[in-house]
Amino acid sequence: MILDARSQRQRALAEAAMRVDRCRLCEIGSSRRNSVYGEGDPKASLMIVGEGPGQTEDAQGRPFIGRAGQLLEKMLGAIALRREDVYICNTVKCRPTEPGARGLRNRAPLPAEMAHCRPFLDEQIAIIRPSVLLALGVPAAKAFLGKDFLIGKQRGIWFAGPQGIPLMVTFHPAYLLRQTGGNFEAVTALVGDDLQAVRSKLEASGFGQVGASQALS
Repeated sequence: MILDARSQRQRALAEAAMRVDRCRLCEIGSSRRNSVYGEGDPKASLMIVGEGPGQTEDAQGRPFIGRAGQLLEKMLGAIALRREDVYICNTVKCRPTEPGARGLRNRAPLPAEMAHCRPFLDEQIAIIRPSVLLALGVPAAKAFLGKDFLIGKQRGIWFAGPQGIPLMVTFHPAYLLRQTGGNFEAVTALVGDDLQAVRSKLEASGFGQVGASQALS
């Protein structure tokens, strides 16, 4: 049986996801409930990379399905994209945790954890071959651009990402959810500018018109 390009990519991603599920290079590979490989269109023009799964994602094995995921879907709607139009994943595929007052709590992934997962991320990018990469938050940005990245100064700028793919960084939806009042409005406006730049880059790559902008707020 000859598979079309989409089916070939789906099979390659499924095989990679099984390898991720077997991985135990980090302690979090044994403490997590489910690995969270990624999901979306295997031929997506836009690939979104966050930092790591949270509690809800760990429980269900899917990326960005909690409150931050709901806001991400609204962010995508601002450039007339649906969740199923893009591919969503994280720099690490298992939930990074540390002891908290009420049990395990989320934390940012450690450099060693990101290094162990990096081949899986690079493989995802190579399989999907997106036209644009959008990194969400500081850990994801540093995974691509190094430890000196400053999101306050360097978000919204185009960089040459892995395999020469245009890469932009914007604020993580979870960061927006922590803002209140005027801060929320200000940060949301910045994210809106970044998303419009992503929209323009997608159109320039031949993705086509993605429709009229909608408000984030």
